Amino acid sequence: MAAQSAWLLIYFLTAAWLAVENEYIALASTTLSLRLIHRFSDEAAKALKFSPSETNGSAGVSPWRKKSKDYYRVLLSNDFHRQKMKLGAHYQLLFPSQGSNTVSFGNDFGWLHYAWIDIGTPNVSFLVALDTGSDLLWVPCDCIQCAPLTSAYYSSLDIDLNEYNPSDSSTSKHLSCSHQLCESGPNCKSPKQQCPYNINYYTESTSSSGLLVEDMLNLASGSDNTSNTSVQAPVIIGCGMKQSGGYLDGVAPDGLLGLGLGEISVPSVLAKAGLVRNSFSMCFNEGGSGRIFFGDLGLATQQSTPFLPLDGTYKTYIVGVDACCIGNSCLKLTSFRALIDSGASFTFLPDEVYEKIVKEFDRHVNATRSSFEGYPWKYCYKSSSQELPKVPSVTLMFPLNNSFVVHNPVFIINGNQGVDGFCLAIQPTGEDIGTIGQNYMTGYRMVFDRENLKLAWSRSNCQDLGDSKTMSLTSPPDGAPSNPLPTTEQQSTPGGRAVSPAVAGRAPAKPSTASTQLISSRFCLLRLLPELLLLLNIISAFKANTGIF
Repeated sequence: MAAQSAWLLIYFLTAAWLAVENEYIALASTTLSLRLIHRFSDEAAKALKFSPSETNGSAGVSPWRKKSKDYYRVLLSNDFHRQKMKLGAHYQLLFPSQGSNTVSFGNDFGWLHYAWIDIGTPNVSFLVALDTGSDLLWVPCDCIQCAPLTSAYYSSLDIDLNEYNPSDSSTSKHLSCSHQLCESGPNCKSPKQQCPYNINYYTESTSSSGLLVEDMLNLASGSDNTSNTSVQAPVIIGCGMKQSGGYLDGVAPDGLLGLGLGEISVPSVLAKAGLVRNSFSMCFNEGGSGRIFFGDLGLATQQSTPFLPLDGTYKTYIVGVDACCIGNSCLKLTSFRALIDSGASFTFLPDEVYEKIVKEFDRHVNATRSSFEGYPWKYCYKSSSQELPKVPSVTLMFPLNNSFVVHNPVFIINGNQGVDGFCLAIQPTGEDIGTIGQNYMTGYRMVFDRENLKLAWSRSNCQDLGDSKTMSLTSPPDGAPSNPLPTTEQQSTPGGRAVSPAVAGRAPAKPSTASTQLISSRFCLLRLLPELLLLLNIISAFKANTGIF
């Protein structure tokens, strides 16, 4: 009886499998056919009912047959457009006209990375903070309330900072309230009025407000073997007339370069103009210097993870962490979402994940817990020697077994005789979404691939950037500045970090490739649903009749 039941089961399963397989083959073999008609053909002219003026005077006769001057003009214009949009960008890489170098001044400038950029005609230089957590490029301008700009106010500077005056630039234009990038347009009294802006950043009482203008951003494109080519790109600039909060206390005193996903950001504008691919990279090294390149897609060997939508749209650079590891110990229930934000000085994690990580880190460290006055971190340790003891790495695990290893997750506290101690440079955020700040990006070439909606990374010293031979690698500034300790006010709470993100980016126009493939696979499964239900009924009936399962 058991043998008969077994053969009966095999028969039913085989029949069900063949039914499903035949449906799948039928689905795979189903083809769609389309008839291609040239838009300038006679058939298209009749179908679209061209008027005589649209067909060179003869109703129903297409410009394709006439081959008029207008016909060639339209075709040539379309070819130029396709060349720009489909066949690649005009430049492989772009960087600020003064060089690709970035620099961190430590606590003097809020622990962020900065780059010199040139704006206007004639150009004026500005030292702007690099912020992937916001969109707008703004600089101090026609100041009502701005940070001090004299070098005497900052120990790290030997030249005064500049203030932008649009009337001094021959290429500046007012941005009207009717412009598509003017978010304040509906509140304007007149569409011809100059567009105002007001951005409140995540840090408490920190904001920038003023008027929007369009002017030239001076860039360069070159290689190691040729001289650099100058490139002027029209971008939207915030004429920052009034700043508040951290922007008056030494953080980004000369402006902020928003690198977010919004249409108004510099990467978005450069890509839309066809100047570079829709991607950029930043690299920060241990010495406080680094690089920034627009158009950089990174290496073929790099690891990556997709960006995640927020409330259904891609507003900013959010990724999903599957798990966290301390050394070789990977912890359960440590998944979370994180904002990748170069505008945040340090790293913040959701409370539950934070507690698991710090306790496991403490278990791995062979040092005595201690506290250091003025430092905000809870898990600090006293060094028993003048050198930093061995500390475990912190690893963030992503889908498809991609991993981001933070080899040096601590902040070193130096004394007169060497290393006094160190702290695990992570704080709890009290929110569901954490923040991976610039301190944990150190030692990596971070690629913000907006074209494919993914974050990519590869280990780098920021001097030798792998196979990107066209990159201009000028020397970094001599002598990286020393980094004094961060103030308690800056780092004691998530709301007190140096420059925090303004989550105001807009969604990209097209979905990711992964989303398209997912929709396609789900459609195929939906077509097979009747056969799968049939198979389930067969197995259920067999179980009821034989009792084998």
